[in-house]
Amino acid sequence: MIVFTEKEKLTPFIQNLKDEGKTIGFLPTMGALHEGHLSLAKASIQENDYTVVSIFVNPTQFNNLEDLEKYPRTEEKDIELLTSIGVDYVYLPSVADLYTEGEVAKKYDFGGIEHVMEGEFRPGHFDGVATVVGKLLRAVNPNRAYFGEKDFQQIRIVQEMVKQEQIDVTIVPMPIFRAETGLALSSRNMRLTPENLEAAPFIFQVLKEAGELKNQGQTPAEVKAYVEESFAQSPFELEYFEITDEEKLQPISTFKSDVKARGFVVAYAGDIRLIDNIQF
Repeated sequence: MIVFTEKEKLTPFIQNLKDEGKTIGFLPTMGALHEGHLSLAKASIQENDYTVVSIFVNPTQFNNLEDLEKYPRTEEKDIELLTSIGVDYVYLPSVADLYTEGEVAKKYDFGGIEHVMEGEFRPGHFDGVATVVGKLLRAVNPNRAYFGEKDFQQIRIVQEMVKQEQIDVTIVPMPIFRAETGLALSSRNMRLTPENLEAAPFIFQVLKEAGELKNQGQTPAEVKAYVEESFAQSPFELEYFEITDEEKLQPISTFKSDVKARGFVVAYAGDIRLIDNIQF
């Protein structure tokens, strides 16, 4: 494996590979890697000639500076994991390699999908995400870039950013990788107390029950009420549960066979914010 720390060296190196007709897969991460990340990297390895993984904790997407400071950083272990599964290249930029001094996130208009759910509760978050993903895609210039559906709204943001900025890349959404208990894998899980870690599978269980209610003919409003009531009786503090269409991410009042719907949940286990979703 080769580790790059500067885009001035990475970009021409990758371009040479592409000039030889090789395909490049790319996985942008913030490190603290787990099996979910590795499943994306393995998919890239299978589908491309070479795979690049970036590790960069992006400051412009954190509206809570304490969250940025607490974000787990396990760079050495991450590189060992990526080496063990056969990743070819790691891009490990500094803030200065991606941002000029004093640079802030670009302001985007994504037609409203940036203002709902995560956008409502984390103002400016998606401007930071779109800004850094755009920078990383230009640095790597991959054929395909892989994103996990746990952050489904983020995937929609990236898809729209790529269209707006005319970046020639295929965005590949990948299914949520779950522990045997059903808990969606997340770097934040390592900060859960043993008690909360044991209780956390409740979140996916409620999502599955919500899906069963939908299949039984209940309306989005009825399903939403059930989920909110379930959380009220749980050890978790529900921030929101929304049922939306998958394209515009707008709340729906009825389930329709020709409109893909998804349920999104965010809940706190102590001070740890957990997210999950399910396709209906």
